[in-house]
Amino acid sequence: MASKPVAKDTRKKVVIIGGGAAGMSCAATLIQHPSKFAVTIIEKETFLGGQATSISLDQDKYGTSWMNDGVQGGSPVFKHTFNFMRKYGHEPQDVKLQVAFGKGKDGFWTNCFPSPLVDEYSADIRKFGKVLKLIKYTMPLLGLVPIRIMLRLFFFSKGFGDKMVYPLIALFLGTGNQTANVACAILERLFDDPNMKLWDYDPETLLPNLPQMVTFPHLGNFYRDWADDLRSKGVEIRTSTSVTTIKSRSAKNGVVINTAPFDHSANKVPDEENTGGAPDTSKGVTEEHYDELVLCVLADAAKELLGKTSTWRERFVLGGAKFFDDITITHSDSDYFAGNHETTFSDALCAKPKNKQQEDQIAFAKNEIKNRESDGEPAGYRPMYYTHSYQENPQKIEMAFDCTNYQHQFRQDPHTRGEEGATGDKPPQPYEKHIFQSIFLDKTNSHLWTADNIAEDKIILKKWWHQLGHRWQHYVRVVPGMMFINGKHSTLYAGSWTLVNMHEMACVSGIAAAYRLGAEYVPFDGFAEDLMGKYLGLIHGVWYKRGKNKGE
Repeated sequence: MASKPVAKDTRKKVVIIGGGAAGMSCAATLIQHPSKFAVTIIEKETFLGGQATSISLDQDKYGTSWMNDGVQGGSPVFKHTFNFMRKYGHEPQDVKLQVAFGKGKDGFWTNCFPSPLVDEYSADIRKFGKVLKLIKYTMPLLGLVPIRIMLRLFFFSKGFGDKMVYPLIALFLGTGNQTANVACAILERLFDDPNMKLWDYDPETLLPNLPQMVTFPHLGNFYRDWADDLRSKGVEIRTSTSVTTIKSRSAKNGVVINTAPFDHSANKVPDEENTGGAPDTSKGVTEEHYDELVLCVLADAAKELLGKTSTWRERFVLGGAKFFDDITITHSDSDYFAGNHETTFSDALCAKPKNKQQEDQIAFAKNEIKNRESDGEPAGYRPMYYTHSYQENPQKIEMAFDCTNYQHQFRQDPHTRGEEGATGDKPPQPYEKHIFQSIFLDKTNSHLWTADNIAEDKIILKKWWHQLGHRWQHYVRVVPGMMFINGKHSTLYAGSWTLVNMHEMACVSGIAAAYRLGAEYVPFDGFAEDLMGKYLGLIHGVWYKRGKNKGE
């Protein structure tokens, strides 16, 4: 009896290189159509999530068994991010943001209570709001001007730029020591764009008092659960695997790549986790064939992978993205941290209150009253974000987090939270047992770093990061150029670097790539759908129509 012929697999074979937020979002969107797409994720690391990672801690010593050590939180507008998290039972937590910029009376300001520096630059702060509107209405002309030029053009005080604007943008957009070269468009979006802004502009204090932010759940567990679900639906996920060569790409013949196991022990740098390593071709190189390629890696890595198959247009666009090497040191050296930052309230740091609201802010900072809008947050001055400026060059800074103040698991007990009569709040950790992250920016400036002052026996982890510099050139060359390379030669690009360095933007970029391949975008929130439409138009040159949910 003749056997039945095996049915030909007519699904479109898609390979996604990179298992961070963009790659996972792309796969999750494609696999909604299992009869249409066969999806493979290739990730060289042993884990998924990219920069969204977690580490284990000594719970007896630090009050919790884990912390997020890369991406830590974001804005309430991160709709796609939270939609994915909640699907797997991982709930983000609200937090009222407290920030401390600078050191000493002449360099310090905060959003927790009035400070002399804010009073000193009150005229600049008010003018800043007017300039933001001007940037908005003259987009893209003034939007492409670097911040440093804009500050000079409108005669802002040098101290206002050095002590307030540069640290603020560097801290929240991850622009590091390239902030002076960031395009004004990003500055305006940060304060005014409903899809991207982290907070509202305050004409009196620049940064509003205790704005609402969100901390992420255990990212390691979230990405594990996400991966398990995708695998159960048919997505092939291969970690510790490297793409050694992209051999060919064409709309007619698809994509041919070579892969090999990735050896993480090769060229390992001491004290740096998940850095170094190289493909282990001694174990064999595998040639693989796909119909479509989605590159969810950084622009410089994408350019290198494309190699000889890259077009001049791809080399031009991808080559415009500039990255810098920063190091984060996670530690518990409270003496070092207090020496670099203003960690406790002092009357000397406080300006005379001008109204009842500021009187209440001071009383809250002193832990004398509870803020009515704090939503259960502990009272008192307890900043989460910090900056430290160098006297030798005030435009360059170090950034830092007090993770114990910031991440919710340090102060919430999941075993008692929600029980009748229980708040779920843990007793506060002694300050000497707080966990901090000090971030030292751009290794070419390492001669300025204070990293050597951190006690070696207090260091928990050192980790290098390859970070995008949101220079004005990025918004002249890369962002407007993406639509001319996306979808060409059976290749799409995704990652936060395509627009702005946020976890939410990485998720949207991955969904958009899947949409371009013909997957459905399922609207779940009007605000999120609006962002999706704007991203498709800007980065893919595709007009998104509500109700038409497939990108074909």
